[in-house]
Amino acid sequence: MIENGLRDARRTAGLSQGELAARAETTRQTIGALEAGQYAPTLGVALRLARALDRDVTELFWLEAPRPTVRAELLGPDRWDETTPLRVQVARIGERVIARPLDAFGAADGMIATADSSLAGGQAVPVALMADPAALDRTAVVLGCDPALTTLGAHLGRRHARGGLRLAVGQATSLRALGALARGEAHAAGMHLLDEACGEYNLPFIRRAFAGRKVLVVTAAHWQQGLIVAPGNPRGIAGAADLARPDLTIVNREEGAGSRAALDHALGVSGTDPAAVRGYARVVGSHRTVAEIVAAGLADAGPGILAAASALGLGFVPLAEERYDLVFADETRESAPVAALLDTLASRAFRDEIDALPGYDPSRTGSVVLDEPLPPLAV
Repeated sequence: MIENGLRDARRTAGLSQGELAARAETTRQTIGALEAGQYAPTLGVALRLARALDRDVTELFWLEAPRPTVRAELLGPDRWDETTPLRVQVARIGERVIARPLDAFGAADGMIATADSSLAGGQAVPVALMADPAALDRTAVVLGCDPALTTLGAHLGRRHARGGLRLAVGQATSLRALGALARGEAHAAGMHLLDEACGEYNLPFIRRAFAGRKVLVVTAAHWQQGLIVAPGNPRGIAGAADLARPDLTIVNREEGAGSRAALDHALGVSGTDPAAVRGYARVVGSHRTVAEIVAAGLADAGPGILAAASALGLGFVPLAEERYDLVFADETRESAPVAALLDTLASRAFRDEIDALPGYDPSRTGSVVLDEPLPPLAV
């Protein structure tokens, strides 16, 4: 593909498109189309433009440099429309290079284009990189649902700008994030999952997922978990038991999400059957989406955190204070991006910012919850 610097050169010369067209013996429409990259110039047009602007032709037009390519292990999807390139996030995790499809509008690290519609997740595929190849080794991949992970990423980027280190955040439930971490598909997993059997957060699930392995668990924050409701709580929802009222409908989180586990616990404590709650089976994938549905009047309530409710000016019925932890596998904890992540997590600047978020308590942010080998599962 031919790229060009025609617009900048014309503006530097102080010429309008019409004036340049007259000097180069062409039309204003041609100048506009060239500047927009709609077509490549003929040799004669290129030479006349270079003469009119007193520039070398290569200053105005040049071939786009080929993108570097890396082979990466694709983590889903099972299929996609082969006519559309697949945007992916790419990072090195241990000895593996992982490509994870993007489901949002964040900038992609690379693109996968294939005419083979049978190509599926789990295969090694060529990825045309859009980012510096060195970024693969400078990226910490964190999976979780905490909206403040993007804030953590911004602080990491500023704090470690000289090393080019960065944080890539993927949306995932607590259980999905933990499973991906155990499979070596992320550097860290975020969790806020209550174990009903013992009333403990996160550690029972971690012990099962990492049995026989060493793991590091660090607190990211404590936050207020509850029910997101309309502004002023016009339905008068006082707790989980009220959700069984026939005049109410909710939106829920998917299985494996900490917010769903918190709702299930509250329903159980109040003796409320989830089957009696209208909308219990209607699930979405994030705190923010729950808040948006309630804000749109499409549900009366949904489980989520206070910060998500406050962001949209909604009401909130507290259910519990939760501990949100980040879990790190021992195999990658000494890598540069993970070291930068842990350093940033404990920094005063990051803790000060999340302290300003509604419902967040950073008093134990950065504190180690667990750092030891875990016993194997009993047979």
